[in-house]
Amino acid sequence: MFRSILGDDRIHPQARERIARHGADVVREVEAAVAANGIVVVGMRGNPFPRRARRLLDAAGLPYAYLEYGGYFSPKDYRRRLPLKMWTGWPTFPMVFVNGTLIGGASELEKMIAGGELKGKADPSLRSG
Repeated sequence: MFRSILGDDRIHPQARERIARHGADVVREVEAAVAANGIVVVGMRGNPFPRRARRLLDAAGLPYAYLEYGGYFSPKDYRRRLPLKMWTGWPTFPMVFVNGTLIGGASELEKMIAGGELKGKADPSLRSG
């Protein structure tokens, strides 16, 4: 997979430090949840797609952890969500992780459930990486 990311050689050292700190607490929080749970859904209030992902998992009887980072109407919440988008490269919510791997959002989750790909695999001991 190729995703264009500005190289370190094109970022001033002072800017690198700020980039490294930006949203590090939120990323660490998600990383910890991903390490501790077979399935993690990262979402936001008011967005129907995280709700859809949770309903799919509930209907399939699959346990998961849910992390919610605000809603549409607070600039502060947007600033907390942005580092997650930068970290994963995934542009929308939800972000669904299975065994440590970002699988995408609600549509990708639905396909995996329909295809039987998650039966017996949502186990943190199987986490990749």
